[in-house]
Amino acid sequence: MRSVREKYSCVLMLLALALLLAALPARAGSRLTATGGAGSIEGSAGGGLIPWAVLTGTASDTETGAGVGMSHAWLDDYQLHTLSAAVTINNRLELSVARQILSLDTLGLDSLQLDIFGLKARLWGDLVYSRSGQFSAGVQYKTLEDDALPLALGARQGHGVDAYLSHSKLWLGAAAGYNLLSSVSLRATRANQLGLLGFGGPKNEAYHAVWEGALALMPNAHWALGMEYRQKPDQLNGLPEDDAKDLFVAWFPQKHVTATLAWLDMGRIAGLDRQQGVYAALQLAF
Repeated sequence: MRSVREKYSCVLMLLALALLLAALPARAGSRLTATGGAGSIEGSAGGGLIPWAVLTGTASDTETGAGVGMSHAWLDDYQLHTLSAAVTINNRLELSVARQILSLDTLGLDSLQLDIFGLKARLWGDLVYSRSGQFSAGVQYKTLEDDALPLALGARQGHGVDAYLSHSKLWLGAAAGYNLLSSVSLRATRANQLGLLGFGGPKNEAYHAVWEGALALMPNAHWALGMEYRQKPDQLNGLPEDDAKDLFVAWFPQKHVTATLAWLDMGRIAGLDRQQGVYAALQLAF
Protein backbone atom coordinates (compact mmCIF):
# COMPACT_ATOMS: atom_id res chain seq x y z
CA MET A 1 0.00 0.00 0.00
CA ARG A 2 1.36 3.38 -0.95
CA SER A 3 2.09 5.92 1.73
CA VAL A 4 0.04 9.07 2.19
CA ARG A 5 2.94 11.11 0.83
CA GLU A 6 3.00 9.04 -2.38
CA LYS A 7 -0.77 9.22 -2.85
CA TYR A 8 -0.93 12.97 -2.36
CA SER A 9 2.49 13.99 -3.66
CA CYS A 10 1.22 16.60 -6.12
CA VAL A 11 -0.99 18.26 -3.50
CA LEU A 12 1.64 18.11 -0.78
CA MET A 13 4.22 19.82 -3.00
CA LEU A 14 2.03 22.82 -3.77
CA LEU A 15 0.70 22.85 -0.22
CA ALA A 16 4.27 23.33 1.02
CA LEU A 17 4.77 26.15 -1.49
CA ALA A 18 1.52 27.84 -0.48
CA LEU A 19 2.44 27.67 3.21
CA LEU A 20 5.89 29.09 2.44
CA LEU A 21 4.37 32.06 0.64
CA ALA A 22 1.80 32.53 3.38
CA ALA A 23 4.66 32.83 5.89
CA LEU A 24 5.65 36.08 4.17
CA PRO A 25 2.91 38.42 5.46
CA ALA A 26 4.35 41.50 3.82
CA ARG A 27 3.70 39.98 0.42
CA ALA A 28 -0.06 39.61 0.51
CA GLY A 29 -3.27 40.72 2.14
CA SER A 30 -4.42 43.95 0.50
CA ARG A 31 -7.61 42.68 -1.16
CA LEU A 32 -10.98 42.86 0.58
CA THR A 33 -12.51 39.97 2.54
CA ALA A 34 -14.28 37.35 0.38
CA THR A 35 -12.91 38.69 -2.93
CA GLY A 36 -10.95 35.45 -3.44
CA GLY A 37 -14.07 33.30 -3.36
CA ALA A 38 -14.42 30.16 -1.27
CA GLY A 39 -12.38 27.67 -3.29
CA SER A 40 -13.78 25.04 -5.67
CA ILE A 41 -13.57 21.24 -5.82
CA GLU A 42 -11.23 21.64 -8.81
CA GLY A 43 -8.67 23.69 -6.88
CA SER A 44 -9.30 27.10 -8.45
CA ALA A 45 -10.96 30.01 -6.66
CA GLY A 46 -14.73 29.75 -6.85
CA GLY A 47 -17.84 28.89 -4.92
CA GLY A 48 -17.37 25.17 -4.31
CA LEU A 49 -18.94 23.48 -7.32
CA ILE A 50 -17.56 25.79 -10.00
CA PRO A 51 -14.65 28.22 -10.51
CA TRP A 52 -15.38 31.95 -10.62
CA ALA A 53 -13.44 34.74 -12.35
CA VAL A 54 -11.75 35.68 -9.05
CA LEU A 55 -8.28 34.45 -8.09
CA THR A 56 -7.28 32.65 -4.89
CA GLY A 57 -5.99 34.56 -1.89
CA THR A 58 -5.90 38.18 -0.82
CA ALA A 59 -3.02 39.41 -2.99
CA SER A 60 -3.27 42.75 -4.81
CA ASP A 61 -1.65 43.69 -8.12
CA THR A 62 1.82 43.91 -6.51
CA GLU A 63 1.64 40.88 -4.19
CA THR A 64 1.86 37.11 -4.17
CA GLY A 65 -0.93 35.15 -2.47
CA ALA A 66 -1.76 31.54 -1.70
CA GLY A 67 -4.59 29.33 -0.57
CA VAL A 68 -5.05 25.77 0.67
CA GLY A 69 -8.31 23.95 1.15
CA MET A 70 -10.11 20.70 1.74
CA SER A 71 -13.69 19.63 1.18
CA HIS A 72 -15.89 16.58 1.60
CA ALA A 73 -19.26 15.66 0.09
CA TRP A 74 -21.44 12.99 1.64
CA LEU A 75 -23.79 11.78 -1.12
CA ASP A 76 -26.42 9.04 -0.94
CA ASP A 77 -24.11 6.32 -2.31
CA TYR A 78 -20.72 8.00 -2.69
CA GLN A 79 -18.31 10.29 -0.90
CA LEU A 80 -16.11 12.84 -2.66
CA HIS A 81 -13.03 14.20 -0.88
CA THR A 82 -10.85 16.98 -2.28
CA LEU A 83 -7.51 18.48 -1.26
CA SER A 84 -6.30 21.58 -3.08
CA ALA A 85 -3.75 24.36 -3.09
CA ALA A 86 -3.18 27.44 -5.24
CA VAL A 87 -0.76 30.32 -5.71
CA THR A 88 -1.71 33.73 -7.15
CA ILE A 89 0.83 36.13 -8.62
CA ASN A 90 0.07 39.87 -8.73
CA ASN A 91 -3.70 39.19 -8.80
CA ARG A 92 -3.14 38.29 -12.44
CA LEU A 93 -2.21 34.60 -12.63
CA GLU A 94 -3.40 31.65 -10.53
CA LEU A 95 -1.74 28.22 -10.45
CA SER A 96 -3.70 25.46 -8.73
CA VAL A 97 -3.63 21.74 -8.07
CA ALA A 98 -6.25 19.44 -6.59
CA ARG A 99 -6.83 15.77 -5.95
CA GLN A 100 -10.37 14.39 -5.95
CA ILE A 101 -11.10 10.99 -4.42
CA LEU A 102 -14.48 9.40 -5.17
CA SER A 103 -15.31 6.50 -2.86
CA LEU A 104 -16.95 3.53 -4.64
CA ASP A 105 -17.56 1.40 -1.55
CA THR A 106 -21.24 1.04 -2.51
CA LEU A 107 -20.17 -0.72 -5.70
CA GLY A 108 -17.48 -2.77 -3.96
CA LEU A 109 -14.73 -1.09 -5.99
CA ASP A 110 -11.58 0.88 -5.23
CA SER A 111 -11.79 4.66 -5.13
CA LEU A 112 -11.33 6.76 -8.25
CA GLN A 113 -8.64 9.43 -7.92
CA LEU A 114 -8.36 12.43 -10.21
CA ASP A 115 -5.55 15.01 -10.27
CA ILE A 116 -6.35 18.48 -11.60
CA PHE A 117 -3.71 21.04 -12.58
CA GLY A 118 -5.14 24.48 -13.26
CA LEU A 119 -4.04 27.79 -14.76
CA LYS A 120 -6.30 30.86 -14.59
CA ALA A 121 -5.51 34.37 -15.83
CA ARG A 122 -7.38 37.58 -15.05
CA LEU A 123 -7.95 39.17 -18.45
CA TRP A 124 -9.35 42.53 -17.35
CA GLY A 125 -11.55 44.23 -14.81
CA ASP A 126 -12.06 43.89 -11.07
CA LEU A 127 -14.74 42.12 -9.05
CA VAL A 128 -15.60 45.24 -7.01
CA TYR A 129 -14.21 48.36 -8.65
CA SER A 130 -14.92 47.78 -12.36
CA ARG A 131 -18.38 48.58 -13.68
CA SER A 132 -18.14 45.60 -16.04
CA GLY A 133 -16.83 43.19 -13.40
CA GLN A 134 -13.92 40.78 -13.72
CA PHE A 135 -13.17 38.50 -16.68
CA SER A 136 -10.83 35.52 -16.46
CA ALA A 137 -9.85 32.56 -18.63
CA GLY A 138 -8.73 29.20 -17.33
CA VAL A 139 -7.50 25.81 -18.42
CA GLN A 140 -7.45 22.56 -16.42
CA TYR A 141 -5.51 19.40 -17.17
CA LYS A 142 -7.19 16.41 -15.52
CA THR A 143 -5.75 12.92 -15.23
CA LEU A 144 -6.98 9.76 -13.52
CA GLU A 145 -4.58 7.76 -11.42
CA ASP A 146 -6.17 4.54 -12.73
CA ASP A 147 -8.41 4.72 -15.80
CA ALA A 148 -9.30 1.02 -16.06
CA LEU A 149 -12.87 1.40 -14.78
CA PRO A 150 -13.76 4.53 -16.82
CA LEU A 151 -12.38 2.92 -19.99
CA ALA A 152 -14.39 -0.24 -19.27
CA LEU A 153 -17.51 1.94 -18.99
CA GLY A 154 -16.88 3.43 -22.44
CA ALA A 155 -14.73 6.50 -21.80
CA ARG A 156 -12.21 7.18 -24.58
CA GLN A 157 -9.39 8.48 -22.40
CA GLY A 158 -8.28 8.72 -18.77
CA HIS A 159 -7.04 12.29 -19.16
CA GLY A 160 -8.28 15.48 -20.74
CA VAL A 161 -8.27 19.27 -20.82
CA ASP A 162 -11.06 21.70 -19.91
CA ALA A 163 -11.00 25.38 -20.90
CA TYR A 164 -13.34 28.09 -19.63
CA LEU A 165 -14.10 31.81 -19.72
CA SER A 166 -15.62 33.36 -16.58
CA HIS A 167 -17.20 36.66 -15.59
CA SER A 168 -17.86 37.65 -11.96
CA LYS A 169 -19.24 40.87 -10.50
CA LEU A 170 -20.05 42.13 -7.00
CA TRP A 171 -23.11 44.40 -7.29
CA LEU A 172 -22.97 46.80 -4.36
CA GLY A 173 -26.34 47.40 -2.68
CA ALA A 174 -28.17 45.74 -5.59
CA ALA A 175 -30.57 43.56 -3.53
CA ALA A 176 -32.60 45.66 -1.08
CA GLY A 177 -29.40 47.38 -0.03
CA TYR A 178 -27.39 44.16 0.24
CA ASN A 179 -24.49 43.19 -2.00
CA LEU A 180 -25.11 40.62 -4.72
CA LEU A 181 -22.44 38.48 -6.37
CA SER A 182 -22.96 36.90 -9.78
CA SER A 183 -20.69 34.61 -11.77
CA VAL A 184 -21.15 32.87 -15.11
CA SER A 185 -18.76 30.68 -17.09
CA LEU A 186 -18.66 29.02 -20.49
CA ARG A 187 -16.66 25.78 -20.47
CA ALA A 188 -15.39 23.50 -23.24
CA THR A 189 -15.12 19.94 -21.89
CA ARG A 190 -15.15 16.22 -22.69
CA ALA A 191 -15.20 15.17 -19.03
CA ASN A 192 -17.56 12.52 -17.66
CA GLN A 193 -18.61 13.28 -14.06
CA LEU A 194 -16.08 16.15 -13.91
CA GLY A 195 -13.42 13.72 -15.22
CA LEU A 196 -13.81 11.04 -12.55
CA LEU A 197 -15.29 8.70 -15.20
CA GLY A 198 -12.80 9.66 -17.89
CA PHE A 199 -13.21 11.75 -21.02
CA GLY A 200 -15.29 11.29 -24.16
CA GLY A 201 -17.54 8.35 -24.88
CA PRO A 202 -19.59 6.42 -27.45
CA LYS A 203 -22.27 9.14 -27.68
CA ASN A 204 -19.85 11.94 -28.44
CA GLU A 205 -16.09 12.37 -28.57
CA ALA A 206 -16.07 16.08 -29.41
CA TYR A 207 -15.89 18.94 -26.94
CA HIS A 208 -19.14 20.20 -25.44
CA ALA A 209 -19.87 23.84 -24.66
CA VAL A 210 -21.55 23.96 -21.24
CA TRP A 211 -22.41 26.82 -18.91
CA GLU A 212 -21.95 27.29 -15.18
CA GLY A 213 -23.42 29.98 -12.98
CA ALA A 214 -23.60 31.25 -9.41
CA LEU A 215 -25.62 33.85 -7.54
CA ALA A 216 -24.98 34.85 -3.92
CA LEU A 217 -26.43 37.40 -1.53
CA MET A 218 -24.00 38.98 0.93
CA PRO A 219 -25.86 40.52 3.91
CA ASN A 220 -22.47 41.68 5.25
CA ALA A 221 -18.75 41.14 4.66
CA HIS A 222 -18.72 37.88 6.63
CA TRP A 223 -21.59 35.87 5.11
CA ALA A 224 -22.74 34.75 1.66
CA LEU A 225 -25.86 32.73 0.83
CA GLY A 226 -26.17 31.46 -2.69
CA MET A 227 -26.64 28.81 -5.32
CA GLU A 228 -24.61 27.30 -8.15
CA TYR A 229 -25.53 25.37 -11.29
CA ARG A 230 -23.22 23.36 -13.52
CA GLN A 231 -24.05 21.70 -16.82
CA LYS A 232 -22.38 18.39 -17.59
CA PRO A 233 -22.16 16.49 -20.90
CA ASP A 234 -23.82 13.09 -21.33
CA GLN A 235 -21.49 10.77 -23.26
CA LEU A 236 -21.55 7.24 -21.78
CA ASN A 237 -24.05 4.63 -22.99
CA GLY A 238 -26.31 3.33 -20.22
CA LEU A 239 -24.92 5.82 -17.69
CA PRO A 240 -26.87 9.06 -18.16
CA GLU A 241 -25.40 12.14 -16.51
CA ASP A 242 -27.32 15.00 -14.93
CA ASP A 243 -26.39 18.60 -14.29
CA ALA A 244 -25.11 19.49 -10.81
CA LYS A 245 -26.35 22.18 -8.42
CA ASP A 246 -25.99 23.36 -4.85
CA LEU A 247 -27.32 25.76 -2.22
CA PHE A 248 -24.54 27.11 0.00
CA VAL A 249 -23.73 29.24 3.00
CA ALA A 250 -20.18 30.64 3.18
CA TRP A 251 -18.76 32.21 6.34
CA PHE A 252 -15.75 34.53 6.30
CA PRO A 253 -14.90 35.00 10.02
CA GLN A 254 -11.82 36.94 8.93
CA LYS A 255 -9.96 37.69 5.73
CA HIS A 256 -7.89 34.50 5.70
CA VAL A 257 -10.49 31.86 6.62
CA THR A 258 -13.55 30.61 4.73
CA ALA A 259 -15.94 27.85 5.82
CA THR A 260 -18.65 26.59 3.49
CA LEU A 261 -21.65 24.35 4.08
CA ALA A 262 -23.93 23.31 1.21
CA TRP A 263 -26.66 20.99 0.02
CA LEU A 264 -25.35 19.32 -3.13
CA ASP A 265 -27.21 17.52 -5.92
CA MET A 266 -24.99 15.69 -8.41
CA GLY A 267 -27.82 13.76 -10.10
CA ARG A 268 -27.01 10.29 -11.42
CA ILE A 269 -23.50 8.93 -10.96
CA ALA A 270 -22.38 5.59 -12.48
CA GLY A 271 -25.95 4.33 -12.77
CA LEU A 272 -27.12 5.29 -9.27
CA ASP A 273 -29.88 7.92 -9.17
CA ARG A 274 -30.39 11.00 -7.01
CA GLN A 275 -26.92 11.51 -5.58
CA GLN A 276 -27.65 14.26 -3.09
CA GLY A 277 -26.09 15.18 0.22
CA VAL A 278 -24.08 17.60 2.33
CA TYR A 279 -20.91 19.40 1.25
CA ALA A 280 -18.49 21.01 3.72
CA ALA A 281 -15.27 22.89 2.97
CA LEU A 282 -12.55 24.86 4.74
CA GLN A 283 -10.09 27.21 3.03
CA LEU A 284 -7.14 29.23 4.31
CA ALA A 285 -5.99 32.08 2.07
CA PHE A 286 -3.23 34.69 2.31
